[in-house]
Amino acid sequence: MEAAFLAATRDGSHSLRGNRGREEVTRQRDLRQKRQVCNSTSRNSNHCYCEDGYGWPNDVCTNPAHPGTTAAPEEHHNCTAQLPSHGIYCQLLPEGGTNISISPKPIFKGDTVTMRCESRSKSRNVTWSFGGSSISSSGRHSITSAHSDGKAISMLKIQNILLNESGQYSCTFTDQETSPTTMHVAEDNITVSLIQIVTSKDIVVECNGERRELSCCVDTEMSFFNVHWKPDGAINISGTAHSSTLNCTQYMLQVDEAQCPAENSGTVTTYTCELSTADGARQSKHISVKYLRRAYVTLESSVNSGHVSEGDSFSLTCRSDVSNYDKVSWAIQNGNPVPDIDSVWYTTTKTSNGAESVLAVRRANQNWTGTYTCTFFQEFLNSSARLAMKVFHLPLKRDIVRDPIQAVVPCPGNQALKCCIPIGRMGDYTVTFEVALRPSSSSDERRQEGNFDCYVRTLRYDNCDHAGQAFNASCEFRNQIGGRVQSSPMSLKLAPRKTITCNSPDVGAGQNGAEVVKPCLGNDSSVRGNITYRCNHTWVPVRNSCLSITVNNLLLGAESLISSPVLVQQLPAYLSNLNNTVKAEQKDINNSSANLEAVVGILNMISAVPVDAEKETMEDFLSTVDTIISAPTDTWNDVTNGSSQLLDSVEQFSNSLVAVTDSIPSVNLENIQLQGVVLNTTNVSDYNKDFIFSRLSNLSSNVLIDKQAIENGKLFQSTIISVAYSNLSHIIPQHQQSDGLINGLVISTVVKANQSELFHIKMTFAKMNKSLIEPRCVFWDFSFSGDQGGWNETGCRTVENEENVSCSCDHLTSFSVLMSPAGRGDHDESHWQALSYMTYIGVGISILSLVACIVIEALVWKSVTKTRISYMRHVCILNVAISLLIADIWFIVIAVKEKKETEKDKIEEKICTAAAFFVHFFYLCVFFWMLSLSLMIFYHLVFILHNMSKTTMKAVAFCLGYGCPLFISGITIAVTLPQDSYTRGDICFLNWDKNYALLAMVVPALTIVAVNAVITTVVIAKIPRRSIGERSRSDERSSLYRITKSIGVLTPLLGLTWGFGLATVFKGSSLVFHILFNFFNAFQGLFILLFGILWDRKVREALLNKFSLSRWSSQTSKSTVHNRSAPMLSISSPFSKAFNNLFGKAGKYQVSSMESASSSSENTSKAYSLLT
Repeated sequence: MEAAFLAATRDGSHSLRGNRGREEVTRQRDLRQKRQVCNSTSRNSNHCYCEDGYGWPNDVCTNPAHPGTTAAPEEHHNCTAQLPSHGIYCQLLPEGGTNISISPKPIFKGDTVTMRCESRSKSRNVTWSFGGSSISSSGRHSITSAHSDGKAISMLKIQNILLNESGQYSCTFTDQETSPTTMHVAEDNITVSLIQIVTSKDIVVECNGERRELSCCVDTEMSFFNVHWKPDGAINISGTAHSSTLNCTQYMLQVDEAQCPAENSGTVTTYTCELSTADGARQSKHISVKYLRRAYVTLESSVNSGHVSEGDSFSLTCRSDVSNYDKVSWAIQNGNPVPDIDSVWYTTTKTSNGAESVLAVRRANQNWTGTYTCTFFQEFLNSSARLAMKVFHLPLKRDIVRDPIQAVVPCPGNQALKCCIPIGRMGDYTVTFEVALRPSSSSDERRQEGNFDCYVRTLRYDNCDHAGQAFNASCEFRNQIGGRVQSSPMSLKLAPRKTITCNSPDVGAGQNGAEVVKPCLGNDSSVRGNITYRCNHTWVPVRNSCLSITVNNLLLGAESLISSPVLVQQLPAYLSNLNNTVKAEQKDINNSSANLEAVVGILNMISAVPVDAEKETMEDFLSTVDTIISAPTDTWNDVTNGSSQLLDSVEQFSNSLVAVTDSIPSVNLENIQLQGVVLNTTNVSDYNKDFIFSRLSNLSSNVLIDKQAIENGKLFQSTIISVAYSNLSHIIPQHQQSDGLINGLVISTVVKANQSELFHIKMTFAKMNKSLIEPRCVFWDFSFSGDQGGWNETGCRTVENEENVSCSCDHLTSFSVLMSPAGRGDHDESHWQALSYMTYIGVGISILSLVACIVIEALVWKSVTKTRISYMRHVCILNVAISLLIADIWFIVIAVKEKKETEKDKIEEKICTAAAFFVHFFYLCVFFWMLSLSLMIFYHLVFILHNMSKTTMKAVAFCLGYGCPLFISGITIAVTLPQDSYTRGDICFLNWDKNYALLAMVVPALTIVAVNAVITTVVIAKIPRRSIGERSRSDERSSLYRITKSIGVLTPLLGLTWGFGLATVFKGSSLVFHILFNFFNAFQGLFILLFGILWDRKVREALLNKFSLSRWSSQTSKSTVHNRSAPMLSISSPFSKAFNNLFGKAGKYQVSSMESASSSSENTSKAYSLLT
């Protein structure tokens, strides 16, 4: 666009300025100036002018000012008598004006762009602007200015130009030396483009020499760019670049097998197409090329020649030298098209030399005969190997029908042994019989009986020397490749013919009371099981474990299914048939433990097979479970380990479900419900499921695994499934739950996760029977009772309220709540309530008595501890009192905790653990200080002539009294606390059910009681020894009185009454033992006060002297002491010589009570003072 503007000078002259292809503006600093072309008032009013360097073309100047001048067509003129018809615009003359030139063209993002602005202005004042904003030299922008050849030149350079820098740029030369100020302006637009590259698609190339082409195209001419191709990957193979069109470049690849190492097959090489300009613009795009090399695959068998017998195991190993495979498939071709073998049969791993897939068949049958194809897939490329396998007929051990199973063989007489197999399993067999007792003669034959092929050996026994001997016989089948199978044994017993009372061609011979076991063999078919006959003058069937034909067929179908190459594909159809058949045969199943056990076994067999979590399939399995749960208890009782197998089957089935969508369908049946969820990283939330059985008065339960537990357990990408049972109590064997009854639903929860850590599951159970007490949260431990299973409390905590029981456990399996009937055992609840009151009252009195003991000891200590024996005696008594006092105080803490838990105000776990520890420790201290006291008595009575220092005695006593209890209680808590089994769930005391931690209290206590009993016997035996000379009958009565007092003191003092506790451990123990145990032990503190403190004459005297009740009393006491010092205690021993040899020589001993006695009799006098 060309333009001209008028600049008015102060003298009225005008100057027109033009621009060729640009706009040049001359402005006056006065913004109110008008734009004009001509001014008629001027002295040249009849002319209009263009500024120097600008003019009009000759062809538009129709009225030149100098008409005599001839202009060439290309000439321009700078004046005219009137404006051209085309307007007022002047054009820049070739040799003058202001203009901009730009380089390069076109401009791409990243180029360095140079703009050159030239003007005839003499001004050095130049400014650049972009979009109305000034540009200065900084960063990527640089401006240089100069004068050359009478022109002003300014250059703007922009490095690494950006897309947003497209637009209008202008340069302005300001000439302030003219009046008015003149500005020379030039403007131009630039467009910055992105190098738009379009590449060919990513490709997969097989390394077989094939030529493949990559392309890279732009929307302009390729000649503007430099092209560079660069590979980057494990296989760096370069190609050849060339251009086939104006705007595209090609890159030709040709790769053979030698260039593709097997270990790199399947890797991706990235080819970069980079286009750049000479001015710095650069752009690239990537093309991914995956190189595949055909794998070399080998297939070999674990058995020679590819031959295997039915029932035997074998494996096939398929190896590939390429490790980067997408998938592996196995197939069998045996005449009929067979779908791919289910993946449960094989495992594939990567090895150092490639990859290896192993197909393992645990028990071969005819379905496994054929040509095996193992295929490794890499994208479109697959590599295979083939191997033929033949499975030769051989009956399975379970399919050999023995007749008889157990029999009596008459002697002399014949006995036929038969081994039969179904005709469908006939083959080229060699059958031999093995008989432990060699017969007189035998004969063999093979015959067909109904649908069975039978091998018969007839034994003849004429020599009856071994009559009465039991022996076994068996048969062995061998096929043409040497495969062999031996039948289960037939149990035989040789009996004299004269003793035979029962004889039947169908059953056999036998004496009265003998039993014969026959197979369930009919004319046309055989079913699993057997029939037992007993001889009672005639054969009478006493037991029948034969399966019904329908259930037998289900069992055979399940056994065939789990050995099928396509068991996963066939399982849904089998489950549907199983469900329908079990419902139809429910009556036979309910009345036959054999049928019931077979169905449980079927469920256990198929439960581990992976199956899609389709609602119909899940309902078929669980409906079968629901049907058999309702079978009578008597039928279940005859099923070996039935309930444990059933629970395990449902858990395995839940764990085998494969989610086909992002959800698990819910199943609601009469006795069983299932709910589940599929977790992933985007929908982690609480797992919270409610189970309600409206049929049972809305009996309910809740399972909760909170979001935090899920995150802590890393249960992402996992499936959680819970199953609730409403009616399992009758099928759990009674001996498994003798310590409690199931009082809620049974909940089984499984988590199927690739990775998981310990987490907690919380469950709430509504009580079935609210009259039951003592709830315990338990789980079904399949390892209990020789793998028969049983309830276990380990890892679970229990909290009870009026309606519900809440359980928190740190593991998963089947959970429930066990509760005991009110009235505990065989005794009425009122008796236990009375015992509780007795205990609390006794503990209260005991605490007061023990405080009194400590106070009295403090008052009389100096008076009663003047000798070694008296000092140690009171040290022991004082520590017994202190230990028992602290133990009783912690007992109150435990009682308060139990009460608060009932009121939903549970004390923190740490306080509970501390209470249990200190009760354990201080009760042990009581026992061990009692032991110290009894050992001291034993020492001073038996080792009369041996003296031990007071310091040594005290050190031994303290080590024994506190060291041993600390060691035992410390070891107990260290071992059991990490297993969460230190305390019971309902009270803060040592656990018994989980790990027998209570033994750490019971065993030391009873051991000390036993030791104290022996010491008491020794003490009693030592006291009645005769003095020198004969004694009167009065002296003998006095001695007997002292012995009675000794027993009365030592029994409660040394803890012998704890022996009554041993009887209370056993179920059904008499209430008398509980009363005696509670009474004597609750009042232990009172006994110590009465018999350990106040019955001591010296303590009483010291108390009297301490409080100075009366001078007469003091004098009387002293007189009494002097009067008693004269007689001698001389008692003849009533025990035998042998007993005296055990405890010491028989003789006469003098025991003095005087404190001033000689040192030789000191020990005896102290012992006597203790016992009086």
